[in-house]
Amino acid sequence: MYHAIVEKKVRELFAAVSRGDAEPVLRAFGRRFEHSFLGDTALGGSRTTLAATRLWYERLYRLLPDIQFEIRRIVISGGPWNTLVLAEWKETNSATDGVRTVNFGAHLLQLRWGRATQLLICPDTVGLKLTLDRLAAGGVAEAHATPITDL
Repeated sequence: MYHAIVEKKVRELFAAVSRGDAEPVLRAFGRRFEHSFLGDTALGGSRTTLAATRLWYERLYRLLPDIQFEIRRIVISGGPWNTLVLAEWKETNSATDGVRTVNFGAHLLQLRWGRATQLLICPDTVGLKLTLDRLAAGGVAEAHATPITDL
């Protein structure tokens, strides 16, 4: 039963991000957490404060304003005191230039008593870099900005 509740919540969080609303994700973090995105891009790096993580989501929406996630599979292990969630996804977006792209990846999420303590986002970094390079070449300077980090 617990795993079914966690899966429902994870699906709701992805749906919120797909609506352009990162606030439910931000509210899910515990007092101490790490939000990390793989790759050396404007979206890369790690954050441990809500302020920096909120800035990251704002950048995500500026670069990929119509981002949409399709959950492929969710795997959950552990109890409420230490839960590990793997969510595999397909992501589509039109970026800011209207070119439709598709990316695949996974989120690895650790929960402790219902609060997120670690979120590791693992996209296809090659595909993402191509999108960001295309945007930068088209004049979107933020596509090549320094990652938002606070570590």
